[in-house]
Amino acid sequence: MNHHQLTSLFRNNEISAEGLVSGFQSLFNSREPSLLAFLPEENRFERLRKDADELILRYPDSKNRPPLFGMLIGVKDIFQVDGFITQAGSRLPSHELQGSEAESVTRLKNAGALILGKTVTTEFAYFTPGPTRNPHNPEHTPGGSSSGSAAAVGAGLCELSLGTQTIGSIIRPAAFCGVVGFKPTHERISRDGVIPLSPSFDHVGFFTPDVLTAKKIASILIEDWKLETGKRKPILGIPEGDYLNCASDSALACFHTICISLAAAGYELCRVPIMDNYQEIRNRHDAIMSAEAARVHEQWFSKYENHYSSKFTGLIRRGQSVSNLQPLLDSRENFRADLRRAMIDNNIDLWICPPTIGPAPKGLDSTGDPVMNLPWTQAGLPAINLPAGKNQDGLPMGLQVIGNWYKDESLLAWAEDIEKVMSQL
Repeated sequence: MNHHQLTSLFRNNEISAEGLVSGFQSLFNSREPSLLAFLPEENRFERLRKDADELILRYPDSKNRPPLFGMLIGVKDIFQVDGFITQAGSRLPSHELQGSEAESVTRLKNAGALILGKTVTTEFAYFTPGPTRNPHNPEHTPGGSSSGSAAAVGAGLCELSLGTQTIGSIIRPAAFCGVVGFKPTHERISRDGVIPLSPSFDHVGFFTPDVLTAKKIASILIEDWKLETGKRKPILGIPEGDYLNCASDSALACFHTICISLAAAGYELCRVPIMDNYQEIRNRHDAIMSAEAARVHEQWFSKYENHYSSKFTGLIRRGQSVSNLQPLLDSRENFRADLRRAMIDNNIDLWICPPTIGPAPKGLDSTGDPVMNLPWTQAGLPAINLPAGKNQDGLPMGLQVIGNWYKDESLLAWAEDIEKVMSQL
């Protein structure tokens, strides 16, 4: 029995709290020891039984239960959660990192969700990996920095997990693990209670098995969510030039196949030369991110420099050398305007492109290259990964779909139809 079935039975009083938790415990024990998506927790399932019992007491009438009643979720370990320690994948003393519960976590709990546990993150959501493995092949990375969150949904351990993206930390692991990953417009989901990396780029998002679940979660996490249906087929823009050429030949071949399938399904595709200064865009991203990370970590780093990895130390050192951040931030605003103007000028509703430079790389020492996600994160535009079959080695492939500023509702409405085309690949 899968998580969705268990949750549905629990909602309708067809199984008890004990039945719900025992079912999840069986799933967890069958996959987690080899996956390592979650941080260890003593008495995890005793706690969950208590939480599930309390949920029933709070909502005894099955007809009036909130939308996520009994759904078990994973939470990336840079989010504060009441009753849990936050370690952020780091070696810093944990007492330095604690804070008030993240607004996003509270919203999900108020909607009836139960916390399955904290999921593994790279150190402070940057590049130093944890132990998590790819659910489709344990010799390959699950991606990062939301490694555990993507792998947990990919392995069927939960229907929802929270993550963050500062370069490519939702879309890339979602593609590697074969799940839906959604990154909203910048700050449409509150960052309160989440340890920052680079506030100008940090996005709170999530992983789900499908777009329908993603739409439900977005409506809970986004304050001013407005329900939309895709009344017409969107016009899809392909961003040609230096950016697209960053993808490998195998990723571009997969993308070409996807484009043929979308055209056959009645979608209009429009090729648009754009981002011919892509290296400049990448350099700007690193400069802003490193400068802001250096500010965020200034006091911690002065006290605990030897507790940081060489990768994160390098990020902070680069950031300390950035003297004037404002011109870079102004340039970022101009870049977003350029992308939006290109959509209007070419009558495009959505951009489509590969979510990664290729399938999940072999080995666990790297989480992969986020270069295909970087410009959309920098611009703060909403983006989603849609699973698009597997390659000949059995590793997931995907499609990255990007919407316009504050058009998250349209993106998800259209993504549901595009998902149907992807499911045939």
